[in-house]
Amino acid sequence: MKVSVYDTYVPKATNVNMHFDILVEDHTSVEDVYAYGKEYLAQKGILNFQLTTKECNFCHMERAPEAVEQEIRQKGYYIIEMEHCN
Repeated sequence: MKVSVYDTYVPKATNVNMHFDILVEDHTSVEDVYAYGKEYLAQKGILNFQLTTKECNFCHMERAPEAVEQEIRQKGYYIIEMEHCN
């Protein structure tokens, strides 16, 4: 499966930026990408954060490994936590 990767930076209360990638099927709308990011943030206790192009931008496309494909088929997206996500 070919996926689009969205590079995302969200400020946290501790004056650091949470950095993660949102991976979705290549035909996914930007609105859906933002909704998936908001769902992930809610799971991390960051509620009512509005993602925009300021925080979340298309980065590149790549082939996804099988495990990533399976999660995208189930949930619609896959998150790669990069920095300050916990």
